[in-house]
Amino acid sequence: MFRTALRNVLAHKGRLLMTVLAVMLGTAFVAGTLVFSDTFGNALRTQNSKSYTDIAVTVSDSEAAGRAYGGHDQATTTGPTLTEETRTKVAALPGAAEVRGVVSGFAGIADKKGALIGNGFSTTGTNYVPGADGTDPRYPLVEGRGPKDATEIALDARTAEKGGYKVGDTVRMAVNGPVMQLKLTGTVHTNDPRVMAGGSLAAFDTATAQRLYLTPGRFAQLDVKSKPGTDDAALLAAVKQAVPQDSMIEAKTGRELAAEQDRMIEKVTRVLNTFLLGFAGIALFVGIFIIANTFSMLVAQRTKELALLRAVGATRRQITRSVLIEALLVGLTASVTGLLAGIGIAVGLKALLNGPMDANLPDGPLIVSLNTVITAIVTGVLVTVVAAWLPARRASRIAPVAAMSAVEQPATQKGLRVRNTIGLLFSVVGIASLAAGASGKEVKLVGLGAGALLIGVFVLTPLLSRPLIALFAPLLRALYGAPGKLAQENAVRNPRRTAATAAALTIGVTLITSLTVIGASVNQAVDKATATDIKSDYTVAMQNFSKLSPEVAAQIAKAPGVSAMSAQRTLPLTIGQGQEDSEWVTAVDAATIDQLATVKVKEGSADALKQGKLLVSSGRAENAGYKVGDTLTVTYPDGAKGSLTVGGILEANTALAGVVAPEAVVGPHALPGSGLDSVLVKGVDGPTQTLKQALRDATGGNPLIAVKGAKEIKAESRQMVTDILNMMYALLGMSVVIAVLGVVNTMAMSVFERRREIGMLRAVGLDRLGIRRMVRLESVLIALFGGLVGVGLGILVAWAGVQTLEENLKGITTVVPPVQTVGFLLAAAVIGLLAALWPAHRAAKLDILDSIKSQ
Repeated sequence: MFRTALRNVLAHKGRLLMTVLAVMLGTAFVAGTLVFSDTFGNALRTQNSKSYTDIAVTVSDSEAAGRAYGGHDQATTTGPTLTEETRTKVAALPGAAEVRGVVSGFAGIADKKGALIGNGFSTTGTNYVPGADGTDPRYPLVEGRGPKDATEIALDARTAEKGGYKVGDTVRMAVNGPVMQLKLTGTVHTNDPRVMAGGSLAAFDTATAQRLYLTPGRFAQLDVKSKPGTDDAALLAAVKQAVPQDSMIEAKTGRELAAEQDRMIEKVTRVLNTFLLGFAGIALFVGIFIIANTFSMLVAQRTKELALLRAVGATRRQITRSVLIEALLVGLTASVTGLLAGIGIAVGLKALLNGPMDANLPDGPLIVSLNTVITAIVTGVLVTVVAAWLPARRASRIAPVAAMSAVEQPATQKGLRVRNTIGLLFSVVGIASLAAGASGKEVKLVGLGAGALLIGVFVLTPLLSRPLIALFAPLLRALYGAPGKLAQENAVRNPRRTAATAAALTIGVTLITSLTVIGASVNQAVDKATATDIKSDYTVAMQNFSKLSPEVAAQIAKAPGVSAMSAQRTLPLTIGQGQEDSEWVTAVDAATIDQLATVKVKEGSADALKQGKLLVSSGRAENAGYKVGDTLTVTYPDGAKGSLTVGGILEANTALAGVVAPEAVVGPHALPGSGLDSVLVKGVDGPTQTLKQALRDATGGNPLIAVKGAKEIKAESRQMVTDILNMMYALLGMSVVIAVLGVVNTMAMSVFERRREIGMLRAVGLDRLGIRRMVRLESVLIALFGGLVGVGLGILVAWAGVQTLEENLKGITTVVPPVQTVGFLLAAAVIGLLAALWPAHRAAKLDILDSIKSQ
């Protein structure tokens, strides 16, 4: 039976080509993902290990790090800190060779046109700590020297190149306030992953870095280098005794920190793996339909052969085993090819990211692990064998006498009833779960419902194919006459085959439609919220969501053309006595906020802020149990005690969320230096370019500070949604390609199966053009059927998904974009047409007499 299976694979290799390609593409996706993530993770771990090669112990102050990187509390701490005295004390320990004090935070570098270099989240600033030779081993010099005073700066070489800066030039740089003009004294090399990922690095002398990010004499971290022969654990114990004893200050060995970073890298690569493998799974799932369809058709075409095998003594188990061995051989061939293709994909992806996309991934060898090889091959083989199992079982059940007729046995009525019942049950459960998830805002329930509904519809597609395809019958007959009628009848002749072919396309269309509808719904909700909730002409905030300097609000207030403004900042309050809760309160200017945002209350007074009371959003009030008139005992950030009264419950509002308090009441209790979240501004003449430029000038031209109007906010949101959708479309593209292969495969094998029928049609007068048209229209009908089902399912699933977003996105409703929806159906028709080009050409070239004589 093995030899028979091998002979069948070799004899039908042309018909199995599309199946091999489908499995190969899915396996290549899996292999490429695993190879790329392993290579990327290994390179990051190697780079990470280099960062800790000369560090024995590190002491970190988490409060200082939070402050430097834009934490909520940016004030001077009242607890112990890491100072120069601490550094000197640690340096005096017997095992310490050198102790480096480190300070870091955000630092925006402007190019010569004033635009920010890099992205706002990876704009890093730090102190340059020269050793005895005048260089900092963390940042090897490329050119020039390190900075020595507050007028100088060093940049990483890539940032300098992007900005067009050379040693000696004046660099425009800012943190969270006005721009500073500093002289570029040198360029350095860095392995910092934030910089490597497209950010920037600015290095200052230590005193300047402390002034910008902390306070004079304070460090965020101490890196201790040990003397030769010193035990790291013993040095760690000594360091712990030398540094202040505080919960915010922690000491660890360099090995521990490297291990922590390795675990974080592993977690990131695991998340990347899971995300990409999810789409690889979709591609393989689509491939299952193609494999099952191919083997079903091959079994039907080899009924005489199967009959002969049964007649000479082959058992049902042997027949099943023979077909599964064929699937095993096909899966093994496709998997090995897919593994090789996947390695090529990983290499190409790395080159693409480092080339045109300028991601600057760390260098490292290509990692093709044994686990990757086994996973790719086993996955491909398993998918192929599982998909071929039902056709194999069906082949074994063909009675020898019936099989000798060379006619495919139709499904029994009992079998169809069982199938339809199962499909109906899954569909009902899926719809019920979608409805329950939508009403209860449960994303997991919506996901389970979507999966159950997809399975149910797939099982029911043979039942759905006839009525849905019949919708196009009048149009086909009117436009194309006999070829159109024949195409429609051929498409519904074998509902199972049509359903299996269409289902592969349905999956991709369903997912793409769902994403598109959700994206359109989110865009409309953001547009509505921006138009109704925000009255200000411009919003001023940091691009990286860190805190604005308090000085910015005062500078904006003096800008020409400003009629009203309000700074917004978030402060932590402690609510209650004894059993205490924390609450984040947004402080605003009570006198002007109603000119800058829509203040509409469901209960209480809209003037509550002007009366010194709180306004609470409806969502927060419901979660915390706040009611109008409640008096809250609070402890302010400076330790002062007081009480605040809830004066009103706000209607859902994206501009004023959570708990809103008047700045005049809570502001005096903010710790000195507490930063601002944003500043809302209204102009005398509305949102003019003159006002926007005045605000930019007022902020000192800081490249990290963004001045955005309603149009920019909408455009930014739409661009974000568009970027996400484009990425999803690209990842789903593999499943669509596999679905196209399925249509090509079905039509090509169908032509071979019906060559006698095609010969008869040619004999009674249907010309070559008519044959080509018939095959093409049949393919278009199958693709349109899959597209229709996919669009319908996609809209339903998207509706349920949108309902779960109602609590987080005010006023969101399901929006079905008509242009894109029609475009998906047209794309399905085009896919069907293109997929039929080769089968139609092949059908039209068949010789009439040879076709009629074929069995």
